[in-house]
Parts: sequence; C-alpha cells; structure tokens
Amino acid sequence: MLKDMTKFQLILTGVFGGFLVLGIIVFAMHRGGGAADRAPVTIWGFVDENDMSKLLEDAGLQNDPSTPVTYVRKDPATFDSDFVSAIADGDAPDLVMVSQDQFYKEKNRLFPIPYSSLDQRTFKDTYVEEAELFMQPDGIYAIPFVMDPYVMYWNRNIFQNAGISQPPQYWDEFYDLARTLTKKDGALNITRSAVGLGEYSNVTHAKNMLATLIIQAGSPITTADSSSGRIMSTFNDRGDNPTVPSEAAINFFTEFSDPAKDTYSWNRSLPDSKDMFISGDLATYFGPASELFEIQAKNPNLNFDVTYMPQSRDAQNKMTFGDLQGLSLVKSSQHIAAAFRVMTLLTSAKSLALLSQMTSLPPVRRDLLSTKPSSPYGIVFYDSAIFAKAWTDPDNTATDKIFGDLIESITSGRSRPTQAITNAGLEIQQLLDANSTAPKAPSSVPTA
Repeated sequence: MLKDMTKFQLILTGVFGGFLVLGIIVFAMHRGGGAADRAPVTIWGFVDENDMSKLLEDAGLQNDPSTPVTYVRKDPATFDSDFVSAIADGDAPDLVMVSQDQFYKEKNRLFPIPYSSLDQRTFKDTYVEEAELFMQPDGIYAIPFVMDPYVMYWNRNIFQNAGISQPPQYWDEFYDLARTLTKKDGALNITRSAVGLGEYSNVTHAKNMLATLIIQAGSPITTADSSSGRIMSTFNDRGDNPTVPSEAAINFFTEFSDPAKDTYSWNRSLPDSKDMFISGDLATYFGPASELFEIQAKNPNLNFDVTYMPQSRDAQNKMTFGDLQGLSLVKSSQHIAAAFRVMTLLTSAKSLALLSQMTSLPPVRRDLLSTKPSSPYGIVFYDSAIFAKAWTDPDNTATDKIFGDLIESITSGRSRPTQAITNAGLEIQQLLDANSTAPKAPSSVPTA
C-alpha cells in the first residue's frame, strides 16, 4: 500500500512524523529525560495479540531493551472496571485503547496531548473527521488507531427472488421493501424479514443504528458550546429542522415493529438481527465492516454482499456510524515520554498501513485512505470511513440503557415519543455534566 503513495503524500507523512518526533523530544525533556525514555511500557487494548506483535516488531519495539513493551488484550465489557481497579492498585498501564464512546467517561484518567506538541490543524489534516471527537479544549485525548465503519449487508437471493436487482440507497425505500420482502405464516408470525429495526433488545447494534438515524436526520446528539467548550445534549432540540430530528428518526425506527402497519417486519420474539441475517431469513442487516468475516465463516453458503449505509433522500451530506479506537496516554503513568514514543511509532503511516492490511479495515489516516484497495468490499469500507461520524457519548453503558428504555417505552405504549425523547435528552445532559470535569488546558507538557 505504501509503495503506491504519491510523492506529495510521502512528504506530508514525513512532515507529520517530524511534528511527532519533536513532541517526543519535548516530552522527554520535561518528564525526566533519558530516564523516562528508558522505561517499560504496558499497553491495554482490543487488537488481536498476533496483530499487535507484528506491529511492535515492524516498529522496532519487539526487542527494544530501552523500552520493553507488554501488550495485554482486554475485554471491552470489563475494561472500565479493570482500569479503575488497576489505577487504585498502582498497577495501571501506560497506554490504553479507548473508543469514541469511552474516552469522555475515561478522560479524567487520561493525559491529553497538549496542542503545543500536536496542533489542531495537523491533527485534522491527518485523520478522518470522526477523530475530531478526541479533540477537547485541554488537548487531544487519543491518537486514532482503528476505524470500523458501519455498512449494510444484504441478502442477494432474497432480493433477486423478489425481482429486485439493487439494494436500497435511501431509507424511504424500506417501506415498500418491508411490504414486499417480509413473509408471515398463517398465524401472522414473521418468518422472513426485510429489515431488523423497531425493537431494541434483539436489534444488533441498536444504539448505534439509532445514533446513525438521528445524526442523518440533522442532530449531532451532542455539541460543544462555542464559548465555554461545555458539551451539551441536542437530543431533543429542533435546531433549524422542520421537526425534531431525533423524533423523526425514532418514529422511522419504530415503524417496523408496529403490527397495525403494513410495514410490520420485526418484533422482540425474533432472533438477534445478526443471527437472523446469517441464517438467511433477514434481507438487510446493519453492522460494522469487521463483521464481514464472521458472517462468511458462520454461513459459507450465504449469498450476500456489502454496500453503503442508506441515507435520507434529501440529505446533503453522506453519513454512517463509525467505531473508532484510539491510543491514549494514562495520566498516572510514570513513563509518559516512553509511552508517547511507543504511541507515535504505532500510529505512524507505516504501522497504520500494516494494521489496515492485517485487519482488512480502512486506515484512520487521510493519506492512506486516498489509495483505494482492489477488494470490492474494501472500496465500500474505505469510502464509508471517510464520511463516518459518531457523537460524544458521556457513558456508553448508561446511554445504552437510556436508548433501550426510550425505544421500549414507545413500542410498549407506555410513553408518547415526544415525552420519551425529552426525558432521554435530559438524562444524557446529566451524564455529560457528571463527566465534564477536566484539568486546565496545559500550555506545554508539564514538568515531572
């Protein structure tokens, strides 16, 4: 991949590398000099151990006696509790991988890279737009590492047997698809579904799909106040839109679980949407690019393809959701300079190109995304990474419950959509305020 880069791209890569090398020197000078640089570094992350081992070897870190690196693969479900316990026990790692929906909750345990070491212009020019979530008033909380954009998987046999040659590009096409492709038995039980939307507990990635629809409808869900930098919920704001975007999105999402409508295609008694797609009984499924190989492995005979996330017909800009992992410095680390050096080497253009090759996921760097892969799946993944977005999630576990309660209160008839959305917006703001404490923005790297 690197050999196909243009001379101009290589120059840009070298310039950015120079900025980071300068940052390393500044870190070392202010955090103990050579003693800090000659220190062991422990990384917690979610990447496969073999892949990380290859990355470390390629970066010259596998057998570096000055900076021995230990990698520990963690379970995302227990990461937060493990991290808190390790810090309390004085045994915290030096680097951690955090996702776009984790870093805000964890940021008081992380060390932000000050803009004097990595300026905002360089960061924005180097990485995909979604990575800007890691930029906070006091610095950059993570350097992007892995991008996993959401796409639409579609069952070619189901579409072809119905005489439909192309997958949907727009969400409003699903109304007719629900009527055409969904099948019910004599007791009106759904035996085949056009789309797995409408409920929460058995819609795989329901929270991220709701976020996709809401952002596409015109609400960023959260936004930073221009004067104070405070993160504010826009969940129940109308903005410049004719209707409240979240309400329009949620009304569309729940449309397919209403048995009184002819678009009825989903209920909570069905299997998880991913499992139903793999079994061949779901026409469309929405999930991250990384699930491609799992689907292929679990049903080698499934005739499916991958395409872009559907869009709103009147939208001016494309958008899909993206799971984004970044590498972050741990505030309590005694080896900040060495950890920063390791992080810089692992997020270089060379390392990220290798990581993309090993995972078959698109790279997080703009220069690497400009060279499209030959794989038909890869083209969709690369393009999707460019227009992937997410939101500042104050607490991924708590907001999962908020979103779940929101949908279930509407589908069960306990609440009207407007009131349920208002309550959810207030709860999100409370979480944002609870996690908003941040240190004063450093003008330079603090001294030891």
